[in-house]
Amino acid sequence: MQSIKNSYLYLLLRTARPRQWMKNIAIYASLVFSGMFFYTPANSLPYAIIVTIAFVIFCFLTSSVYIINDIIDREADRNHPFKKKRPIASGELPVWFAFSAAMLLLFFVFVASLYMPFFFRAMVAAYLILQLLYVNWTKHIAIFDVVSIASGFLIRIYAGALVVNLHMSVWFLLTVISASLFLAVGKRQSERTLLEGTNAGETRKTLKRYSQRLLDQYTSMFANATWLTYALFTFQNEFIRPDERFGTLYAFLPKTLHNQKLLMLTVPFVIFGVMKYLQLIYEDNKGESPEVVLIRDKTLLLTVFMFGLSVFVVIYGLT
Repeated sequence: MQSIKNSYLYLLLRTARPRQWMKNIAIYASLVFSGMFFYTPANSLPYAIIVTIAFVIFCFLTSSVYIINDIIDREADRNHPFKKKRPIASGELPVWFAFSAAMLLLFFVFVASLYMPFFFRAMVAAYLILQLLYVNWTKHIAIFDVVSIASGFLIRIYAGALVVNLHMSVWFLLTVISASLFLAVGKRQSERTLLEGTNAGETRKTLKRYSQRLLDQYTSMFANATWLTYALFTFQNEFIRPDERFGTLYAFLPKTLHNQKLLMLTVPFVIFGVMKYLQLIYEDNKGESPEVVLIRDKTLLLTVFMFGLSVFVVIYGLT
C-alpha cells in the first residue's frame, strides 16, 4: 500500500484533485431546470448523454488546471502551513511528469471539444484563459480573486446550456452568480481564520486586503442574494415539456397549483442550506473547501440531496 501511495500515478491523481469534479455538476443545472433532462432529439444523442460528455471534458480540463496551478505555485506552497504537503510542492512528484500529464489532459480536452458545438468550445477556452489569469494574476488582487472564482461557476452553467442549446432564465443566472460569490467569499473567510498566527502575508497576500468586517459584509450580502434570487427564479420559472413522458397529474387542478408554482417548495432547502453553510464557516471554519464540506457534513449533504430530489419530483414527476 505504501508503494502505491508513493507512485507517480497516485501522486498525480492527488494533484488532479478528482473531488473538485463535484463543482462540474453545475453543468447539469440548465438541463435539469429546463424540464428536458430526458429529451432525445431526432437523429441525435439524448441531452443527458451530451451534457455528461461535456461534464467529463470539464473534469479533465479542471484537473489539468489544478496541476498547472501547483507547478506555478510550488515555491509559494512550500511556505504554506498546509499546501506544503502537496505532491509537487513537497518534491514527491517531479515537475516534468506533472507538466506532461497536464498537457496530455489538455490534448484530450481539445480533441473531445472538436465534436461539440462551437460556443461550447468557446466556454472551454474561456475557462482555461480565466484559470490561467487567476493562477498568474487575479488571485493576487482583492475582489478580482473572488470574482474569478465565481466566474468559473458561471462558465460551467453556460457550457451546460450551450452544448444542448437551452435558454437560461435571468433569475437563474443571478442565482448562480450570487451562490458562487457566496462560496468564494466563504472560502476566503475560512482561509483567513485558518491562517491566523501563520505567515499568511507571504502565502496569500490578498487576505491582508480583506478585513474581518469586510468579509462579514460580503458573506451576508451574497448569502441573502442567493436564497432571494432563487426564490424569485422559482416564482418566475416556466418550462415546456418536449414530450408527454409523464402523465398529467394536475390536469384538473387550477393554475395556482401547477408545477411552475410548486417549484417554490424547494426554496426552504436553499434557505436551510445557506444557513447551515454559514454555521460551518463561522462556527467550524470549514468553508475553505466547499466540496469537502459537502462530503463530510451529513446534514448539508442530506439537504442538497433532498433539494435535488424535490426539484426532480416537481419538474419531472408532477407533470
